[in-house]
Amino acid sequence: MLKIVHMKVNGKDVELAVDERESLLDTLRQRLGLTSVKKGCEVGECGACTVLVNGEAIDSCIYMTLWAEGKSVMTVEGLKGPNGELSPIQKAFIEEAAVQCGFCTPGLIMSAVEIVGTGKKYNREELKKLISGHLCRCTGYENILNAMERIVEEVYQISHKAES
Repeated sequence: MLKIVHMKVNGKDVELAVDERESLLDTLRQRLGLTSVKKGCEVGECGACTVLVNGEAIDSCIYMTLWAEGKSVMTVEGLKGPNGELSPIQKAFIEEAAVQCGFCTPGLIMSAVEIVGTGKKYNREELKKLISGHLCRCTGYENILNAMERIVEEVYQISHKAES
């Protein structure tokens, strides 16, 4: 049965008729062409499909599109600056060589956006736990953690300078 869903995707209002069984992953990839959202395990185990819904990282493969009614969804495509420039998180991943095949990278970046958005300073062990829902077969996670540590520290320093 088709139902109408209204949501914001990367800042743009979207209205779609979707099957009530359709995952947000399928809606984003197949209907909206947002290919940064990867189809990996389809059971919420690998993190490749991670997007933000109202600022919270979720596995879009096990999140029904209907649940996004009235909510804001963000994918990696939504991180681009006004002139198409990369976000600081994306730059950190590149500069720290945290990208190999790239399949898991968009999901990790979206989790990093959520983590950085908390404004908290996390140590390496805490970051390991926070990304434990992501599988990467190419790296030993060290460069990913380096990138995340770096951007968390940078944002923490900036936010605390602004407070003083």
